Amino acid sequence: MKKTIIYLFIGIAFGITMFKSEASSWFRIYEMFTFQSFHMYGIIGSALLSGIILVQIIKQKQLKSFYNQEIDFCPKEKSVLRYLIGGIIFGLGWGLAGACPGPMFTLVGAGFLPILVVIAFALLGTYVYGLLKNKLPH
Repeated sequence: MKKTIIYLFIGIAFGITMFKSEASSWFRIYEMFTFQSFHMYGIIGSALLSGIILVQIIKQKQLKSFYNQEIDFCPKEKSVLRYLIGGIIFGLGWGLAGACPGPMFTLVGAGFLPILVVIAFALLGTYVYGLLKNKLPH
């Protein structure tokens, strides 16, 4: 229960950060896709850089999870085609919806209720992927 509350507060802090940084703003996303502003690229780039640094720290110091389990990073199979197709599908969904998965929930919290339709279809898409996963080339 204690960890659930910690995760809840981390999620709330993440949502506030996303909203205040305007990462959930449709206008900022539009600017990014039309190459009119560096704002979103800066947010994504700093998240990527932070992730790379934190993963290296976890690997070097052999840090454990909140559940005191070893964190194991499995190497992924390299394949340009699957990442290209997946990235295009993700980008199209992001562009059409005006939000990627993180800010979708932030937008609900900010009172933009039509995003619930997008969340419903994102969940449906995830479910359909789960059904078809074994039949798809990976």
